[in-house]
Order: sequence, then C-alpha cells, then structure tokens
Amino acid sequence: MKRFIYSLFFFSILSSCSEYQRVLKTDDIASKFKLGTELYELGKFEKANRLFLQIVPKYRGKPQAQKLMYMHSKAFYNTKDYYTANYKMEQFVESYPDSERVDEIAFLGAKSYYFLSPKYSRDQTETIDALEKLQEFINRYPDSKYFNDANAIIQELDLKLEKKAYEIALQYNKTGPYHRDYNSAITAFDNFLDSFPGSVFREDALFYKFDSAYKLAVNSVKWKQNERTEKALKYYRSLMRYFPETKYLVQTQLMHEELQNIKNNTTTKS
Repeated sequence: MKRFIYSLFFFSILSSCSEYQRVLKTDDIASKFKLGTELYELGKFEKANRLFLQIVPKYRGKPQAQKLMYMHSKAFYNTKDYYTANYKMEQFVESYPDSERVDEIAFLGAKSYYFLSPKYSRDQTETIDALEKLQEFINRYPDSKYFNDANAIIQELDLKLEKKAYEIALQYNKTGPYHRDYNSAITAFDNFLDSFPGSVFREDALFYKFDSAYKLAVNSVKWKQNERTEKALKYYRSLMRYFPETKYLVQTQLMHEELQNIKNNTTTKS
C-alpha cells in the first residue's frame, strides 16, 4: 500500500513538472496567468514569477493587470530580490494609486530598502535611502495599518545612524594617544550631539567629550594648560548637569579632582 502511495506521489510530481514546462513554453497567456496565480498562492514564488515575467507586457492595460503586477512585485519581495522588488512596487504605486492594496505595496517597497541597509560599521547610503522612503510612506499614508510598523523601522534605522556617528567620534578619542589630536574628538562629539540631541548615546558622548578635553589638558604644554583645563571643566559641568548620577561617576570624579589640582597650581604660580 505504501508503495502504491509513493508511486502516486511520484507521478503527481512528474505530472506537475511537465504541466509547468508545457505552460512555460506555450503562447497561451491565459494559461500562464492561471498557473502562475496558482503557484503564487502555493508560495512557489520563483516558479510563478518565471511565468509572470513572460506575460506582464501583454497584460498592460487589461483588467487583470493590477492583480498580475501585485503578485509579480510581491513575488520578488518574497524571494528576497529586494532591488527588483522596490522598483516593481514603486511602479505599482505609480500605476494604481487608487488600488485598495496600494499602501501595502508602498510599505513593502519602502521596507525593501530597509533590507538592503548594511550593518552600522559600513557605508550607510542604503540606510539613508530607506529612511527617506519610509518617511515618504508615512507622509503619504498616515492612516495606513502599516504606519506603526514603518515608524518602528525608522527608529531602528535612526539608531543605526546614531551608532555609526557615535563610533566615528569615539574612534577619534581612542586613537588620540597616537596622534595627539583630541580636538578632532571634541569636534566629532559636538557634531554628534548637534545631529542627535535625543540620542541613547548622549551620556556616553558627553563623557567622552569631557574625557577628550581632560586628556588634552593633562598632556598639554604648560602655557596652554590653564585654558584647556578650563574647557575640560566646562565639559565636566555639562555632563553632570544632564547626568548627575552618570555611570562614569567614579572615573569622572577622579578626573575632575586632577583638573582642579592643575587649575589651582597654575593659578597659584601665576
């Protein structure tokens, strides 16, 4: 009995494959549309799209074109061909602005850019593109059921850009001992704080800005030390104003004490 069932299963697969090959080679676009739709609904997106690719130009302007283009663009999305998916989905939105599915396709098209965004340590051009597309979606479809999902992705991508900018600034601080250029670190943290005033890395940025100024002061030539110490103390006060119980408190207090000693000594000598 089991043998009989396996035989039936084997022949059904062969029959299915031969039917697909037959339709793939035929000139009958209705058969391609019908089988492609069936395959799409079964989740066989690559096979479905091979058929759709053959008939898309021939259905242009016909009543079935909207459904075809919907399945065609989503098939690219579901096979993770995000470059093609976002292009096809933008075409759908432009061609069928009144479709009941337009906000879904617009969202997935924008989300395709999100999937192309690399990890934070790499160039973030695709991340910026994704943010622009998602913001465009939110502006255009404020009542969409995908609105909250789009906002969540925007927050995730914003955090990635924040982390990238923060790590660049931190790198100036960490390499300071090798090139003695802590001013570049201070400038980088200033730029970061201006660009991301509400960042989750704000406390860290304020601390390392202070840390950079501290290192510049304690390693300074004598005639510049007083001025640099005052600047470092200013950054210390800024950190303590916003984060009086900072996670860097012990370290910060020791640094502050050393700066005060330098200030007292330079003041006494002058």
